[in-house]
Amino acid sequence: WPLNIGQVYTTLARLERDGLVEPVGGGDDEGRVTYRLTEQGRAAAEAWWSTPVARDETPRDELVIKLALAVTSPGVDVAQVVQTQRTATLRHLRDLTRLKASGATEPHGADLAWQLVLENLLFSGEAEVRWLDHVEATLARHARMPLTSHPGSADVPDSAGSHRPAPKGARA
Repeated sequence: WPLNIGQVYTTLARLERDGLVEPVGGGDDEGRVTYRLTEQGRAAAEAWWSTPVARDETPRDELVIKLALAVTSPGVDVAQVVQTQRTATLRHLRDLTRLKASGATEPHGADLAWQLVLENLLFSGEAEVRWLDHVEATLARHARMPLTSHPGSADVPDSAGSHRPAPKGARA
């Protein structure tokens, strides 16, 4: 992940203000300051380590939003959106796999941390490809289902060539 140095300093200042870290001595020759946890900071870190990561508030996922909008937008070739994403995700997985195979993940200290991050990225990419497969299968099943129109509504062809009711207020 790219590191925003400005954000690091802002976070350190906030942690110091809140009494969670304190500087150790002055700065080095280049002005870098080393920090250590205070007792309060150690207690906060212990609480953080022992608390599971909540998964009930998942972040917004642009791909999910894009596909949700695509399936409801007339004229969007949803299958092409899925295929374009699959190609990009597979390319990313290939690059990650090459990086892992290059030996850039020897399990020693910080390298072990990088290995865990890299493997998480690989698993996430693989899960995305499986989800895209699921989306394609769902689209195919949906295209075969008979559609029921509401009286007075226009049918709009979707990207699979079948018809679906137009959104309320839409004109054919």
